[in-house]
Amino acid sequence: MDMKLDSIGLSPFRNFSRAEWAALRADTPQPLTPEEIARLQGLNDRLSLAEIEEIYLPLSRLLSIYVAATQKLFRAMQKFLGPEQAGKMPYIIGVAGSVAVGKSTTSRVLQALLGRWANTPKVALVTTDGFLLPNAVLEREGLMQKKGFPESYDLPALLHFLTDIKAGRHPVAAPIYSHFDYDVMPNERVEVDQPDILIVEGLNVLQTSRPPKDGKGIPFVSDFFDFKIYIDADDAILERWYVERFMRLRETAFRDPAAYFHRYAGISESEADQTARSIWHAINRVNLQENILPTRQRADLILRKGGDHEVEAVALRKL
Repeated sequence: MDMKLDSIGLSPFRNFSRAEWAALRADTPQPLTPEEIARLQGLNDRLSLAEIEEIYLPLSRLLSIYVAATQKLFRAMQKFLGPEQAGKMPYIIGVAGSVAVGKSTTSRVLQALLGRWANTPKVALVTTDGFLLPNAVLEREGLMQKKGFPESYDLPALLHFLTDIKAGRHPVAAPIYSHFDYDVMPNERVEVDQPDILIVEGLNVLQTSRPPKDGKGIPFVSDFFDFKIYIDADDAILERWYVERFMRLRETAFRDPAAYFHRYAGISESEADQTARSIWHAINRVNLQENILPTRQRADLILRKGGDHEVEAVALRKL
């Protein structure tokens, strides 16, 4: 968020404090049970009832307004174009942000809340991790140290998937990624069958490149999104969250001899801390600075988190 532009009224965003944003919930009911909230939070996230009520309920209310307006426009276009107009077209929400910022938790919460609205009972969630190139390809191309960077994805496959979704085709299959194996599962797919809303979560989903002069470049992933969310936090906070998550995994999933990162289970705590920080600075921070953070201003909504994982401020793009 550019505070200099905002101070002279030129920012494309309207900024809200947490209290100001919470007031926009109005009378939106809170449908989630404590057990559901506990299941939705990630490994190292803290998801409280207050966060649901003050941040996510206003957001689900806002998104329901956007979706309803889009559905009304779609029906009008069907009437205008006649029976040739495609069938049901899902509303697509993109969720972007750094490693360890809490994208998965936000996406799961939105999926749970939006599915409670009468006009959007069917909400699907897909992560772009499944569209990473297999490890064998990354190793062959010398990209294992750039896993998660834009060049490590099977972009044509991801664009083809989104094209089919927007064309109303169904079902459409998406590949599945295993964090346990640290690789794409070769024979596993998740089917997306004409949902009312599709949430697409990933590091670089808002990333662009300079379009070619001939105008024949392939579309960007974000060209398929109806609404774009960026989850933001300071570098130092993100590093701390990444290290904390790494240390928790070292005591849990890494203990399994079959896990890709099992080799880290037996090292000392100080070695694990040093290893996590080294990975953060060599890979994840570089990706954040070079590819992810520059896309923040392309979002329709920015959720700004503080060190306790709670959203402190919200920026909403003006219409």
